[in-house]
Amino acid sequence: MGTHCSSLDDILEEDMHHWYTKFMRESPSGLITLFELKTMLEMNGMTEEASSYVDQVFYTFDMDGDGYIDFVEYIAAISLLLKGEINQKLKWYFKLFDQDGNGKIDKEELETIFKAIQDITRSYDIPPEEIVTLIYEKIDVHGEGELTLEEFISGAKDHPDIMDMLTKMMDLTNVLEIIIKGQQKNAIN
Repeated sequence: MGTHCSSLDDILEEDMHHWYTKFMRESPSGLITLFELKTMLEMNGMTEEASSYVDQVFYTFDMDGDGYIDFVEYIAAISLLLKGEINQKLKWYFKLFDQDGNGKIDKEELETIFKAIQDITRSYDIPPEEIVTLIYEKIDVHGEGELTLEEFISGAKDHPDIMDMLTKMMDLTNVLEIIIKGQQKNAIN
């Protein structure tokens, strides 16, 4: 576990030129496509939910919606994941969960994302249905079966157990490490 933290600390301390060099080595075109991201993450054999989750992550980081992650979007994503404020992360989680983009998260959307996360992390401690039920029992105060951004943020902040669970489930540090290791492997070759 100690090497995990120190390698991420090292990553954070690197200067922008170094990040740019790594990015351009991995993607000489200066752009990462969804296919390239899935290749970096070694997505072969993943479930449809896991693949859909990676699609959703990609599209939330593709801020201009052009189908590519450029260097600015790449740095913004890394910065959010590693150093983002809690409100920024909660807004990003919400955008990720809101798969149909209607400004609300329903139970099915949340359950789909949690199943996908478990498929990727291979951690099946708590069934996604139980997680969703717990979240909606505590946060969906009006019992509508869907959450707005405001309800989601205030509910997560008001319930430390839910905030802790979301933080652990949404920790993409392992994904970042796979990308960095992939870049290092390519630099050696």
